[in-house]
Amino acid sequence: MSDPRAKEPAPPFPAQSQPHPGETGAMEPKPDHGEESYRGIGRLQGRVALITGGDSGIGRAVALAYAREGADVAIGFLQERADAEESGKWIERAGRRLLLEQGDLALPSACQNLVERTVATLGRLDILVNNAAHQGSLVERFEALDDERVERTFQANILAMFRLVRAALPHLRPGSSIINVASIQAYEPTPGILDYAATKGAIVTFTKGLAKELGERGIRVNAVAPGPVWTPLVAQSFPPEKNARFGGDTPLGRPAQPAELAPTFVFLASDEARYINGEILGVTGGRPLP
Repeated sequence: MSDPRAKEPAPPFPAQSQPHPGETGAMEPKPDHGEESYRGIGRLQGRVALITGGDSGIGRAVALAYAREGADVAIGFLQERADAEESGKWIERAGRRLLLEQGDLALPSACQNLVERTVATLGRLDILVNNAAHQGSLVERFEALDDERVERTFQANILAMFRLVRAALPHLRPGSSIINVASIQAYEPTPGILDYAATKGAIVTFTKGLAKELGERGIRVNAVAPGPVWTPLVAQSFPPEKNARFGGDTPLGRPAQPAELAPTFVFLASDEARYINGEILGVTGGRPLP
């Protein structure tokens, strides 16, 4: 048993900033994806999972955990190939099959291609994790959220989910699971990233509505709503001084590490969660969801 306040690094962190989309290797302290800690027991044996944004952050932690639970894993990534290849190494070390597929999910063709490549390479599709997201830099005034930025954010964060689910449904069977990534931003929006927060609110509604229809087909749809998590998305979005104290305002006094999110994704994908549908599970360090 360990004190959750002291289990992982807490701020202040060294000041840091990165250009979009951010790299894991440049972060200090380094994120923990469960490389040395996650132990699988076969909960997802024989299944195939597609994880968007699986190259880093939450996506990498989920990919690693799924592989150690017995799943073959396809990872979709935007452009950080070094990060994607590092994620892939952990999947292969777990003895599972791997697909790394680069593409911009803001493009409809990339969504269709990612699903088709997953099925062609790994033979089936049982779990879809809609994790990839675009988050622009924090702005000081609403007027800085111009049409180009807002449209880019909505294309990548919510329209891509519609497209990926449409492409995946012909391959999903009863018992399959779709897991979307929302955020505490859906409930406590930060004005300087209001475009991002608005998409996360849309994902909550998308999840609840989709679950009603697909539940009748035996396919469960749920979402995870993280609070502050130490990922490259943070380093590239916020100014150095904010990153230095990131997550310090939670009741536990620190941000989550990606590894601390992975068990929730494993649970939602597993048979243990077979009666959970249309739920938004918060992993927020004590900041309550409404």
